[in-house]
Amino acid sequence: MIKEVTGDITLSKARAIAHGVAPNDHFDSGLALSLREAFPSMYKDFRHYCHQFSPKPGSAWIWSGAERRIINLFTQEAPQTDRSHPGKATLSHVSHALKELAHLISHEGLDSVAVPRLATGVGGLDWEEVKPLIYKYLDPLPIKVYVYAHFSKGVQAAE
Repeated sequence: MIKEVTGDITLSKARAIAHGVAPNDHFDSGLALSLREAFPSMYKDFRHYCHQFSPKPGSAWIWSGAERRIINLFTQEAPQTDRSHPGKATLSHVSHALKELAHLISHEGLDSVAVPRLATGVGGLDWEEVKPLIYKYLDPLPIKVYVYAHFSKGVQAAE
């Protein structure tokens, strides 16, 4: 069941937060930066994972902290160099990553997940093209899916 909400996704009560990133992402803006600041060990583990496994766009990696799980969806191309910004997202990468997210949700036994307007910020995609993909892959799941359709810093959404 999908419920669209307004608020700050970092305050979500969902068991997991999923967000879009690039392989070797620097987590230096938007939601990724907020998650890096809130969970510094997640970012350290993410960097280690990327160096060990060289993930490809369209895949996903889950990090489990004491109080929250963060699901990193590789929706963007990797930066060309260590100093450059990640590449843009593609609908194909988003589609594959959401399919992987649905699998992870089932495999991990998650009962709820919060998702932002995936790949529409730094990723550069149009929300009207991404939104149907979220519904296609996540709406059939028997869990609560909170889509943070509008961001409002510091505001707890009515989940």
